[in-house]
Amino acid sequence: MLKVGIIGATGYAGAELVRLLVSHKDVEIVWFGSRSYIDQKYADVYRNMFRIVDARCMDDNMAELAEEADVIFTATPQGFCASVISEEILSRTKIVDLSADFRIKDVDVYEKWYGIEHKSPQFIQEAVYGLCEINREDVRTARLVANPGCYTTCSILTAYPLAKEGIIDMSTLIVDAKSGTSGAGRGAKTPNLFCEVNENMKAYGVASHRHTPEIEEQLGYAAGEEVCINFTPHLVPMNRGILATEYATLKKKVTEDQVRDIYEKYYGSEYFIRVLDPGVFPETKWVEGSNFVDINFKIDQRTNRIIMMGAIDNLVKGAAGQAVQNMNLMFGLPENEGLKLVPIFP
Repeated sequence: MLKVGIIGATGYAGAELVRLLVSHKDVEIVWFGSRSYIDQKYADVYRNMFRIVDARCMDDNMAELAEEADVIFTATPQGFCASVISEEILSRTKIVDLSADFRIKDVDVYEKWYGIEHKSPQFIQEAVYGLCEINREDVRTARLVANPGCYTTCSILTAYPLAKEGIIDMSTLIVDAKSGTSGAGRGAKTPNLFCEVNENMKAYGVASHRHTPEIEEQLGYAAGEEVCINFTPHLVPMNRGILATEYATLKKKVTEDQVRDIYEKYYGSEYFIRVLDPGVFPETKWVEGSNFVDINFKIDQRTNRIIMMGAIDNLVKGAAGQAVQNMNLMFGLPENEGLKLVPIFP
């Protein structure tokens, strides 16, 4: 049994990690870390865990946890993992960091977009960007995995095959994405109150959202060129889900069948990526509660542009599910172990 510790276990992503891992046949959770609820019963924080989890919340002492756990998940705000990680810790345990601390390879870009000093730049190059469908083999041998963001997971996977094959003009790429409110975290913030969110849609982080450089960096690797995009996120009044609609100009004339063959080339054997049938477009309700990514596209012959669409559950494939997928790879387990979740409907 893998001994697992979670720091940040009472945030939304941390709670989703608990939900997935308590049913994972190869895992024992030994540490429910939460600075806000130290010594309180975890099931008193999340009543869905009543008579399922009997443990109490502990602190966020990663050095102590490294003595007990084979792998540590840090579902914490930006800056935490980088401030406490050390060579001594990494020599004893593996880490899957759900924050952005090790996602971006250029420390100056990280500090610019996140507005904080990076405390452990020496580990940035070692960290593997944990988008499993793209970096699977590197994840297998990693001791530090940077779990991708939710918007980025959806946005990158939706466009990746066409970027990789040079089908689209990357300078024209526009990503328009919508997310449920759980993506903003569990902290009490006025803009996230029910009366503020309900019956409303709004754009935010316009031309400034911090997931932008992450999307650009990863699609740049795929395309083999520097990428600069327009990325506009929107908040919608639902609990879970992300829908990304992406637009780009085609470099050459292609048919629907040719584009579909490209998606099948990259994703045809992927368990968690479902390329939908022609004319069927992704909807968040059909991936909710699961680790699936639903993807499809439509060519607009009139404008010579292609419209790519992707949908995920932001807390599963966009956070905790992907983290478990990474853990499975790191320890030689079946990649979908603990993640064979049928989407919930209604």
